[in-house]
Amino acid sequence: MAEILFFHHARGLTPGCHSLAERWRAAGHVVHTPDLYEGRTFDSLDAGVAHAQSIGIPTMIDRARRVVDGMPERLVYAGASLGVMPAQLQAQTRPGAAGALLLHGAAPLAEFGGTWPAGVPLQLHAMEGDDWGDVDIARELVATVEGAELFLYPGDRHLFTDDSVEDFDPQAAALVVERSLDLFARVDAAQR
Repeated sequence: MAEILFFHHARGLTPGCHSLAERWRAAGHVVHTPDLYEGRTFDSLDAGVAHAQSIGIPTMIDRARRVVDGMPERLVYAGASLGVMPAQLQAQTRPGAAGALLLHGAAPLAEFGGTWPAGVPLQLHAMEGDDWGDVDIARELVATVEGAELFLYPGDRHLFTDDSVEDFDPQAAALVVERSLDLFARVDAAQR
């Protein structure tokens, strides 16, 4: 069993975020879903991004750090879209990371110190034509981080794994679940 800390996207901790986490739990993993927006969700990506900007990315990062304090070291840090920032930050900088799963976005390595920790698996998922998906950055990460995996899906939807928003793509989301469960199984096997 892997232990996963999953940071939500810019629209908040939506029912679709909970649904994705439940699919991982159903496979036997422990999944934590902190709410960095303190209960707020938004009907559009633009409104969610505006909210994130109004509270400030440093505030969101600080909220994420407070969640992580006191948690076990061996976590898989997962994030969707805006949630990639705290997930990638923790995976790159917190000792003992078990892995990272980045959905719908990525940040350059330089954003959080410039290096990826040795032996920490990295898996990224985005749609090829997603203007918000940071596909070029994801490709750079895969070229730089040994063993990193990038899965690109046809289309231009952004939050395609969230079954509570209009971008949802059931086929692509099912592949993300399948591939992420493979990552979690490898993390679990490495910890034994």
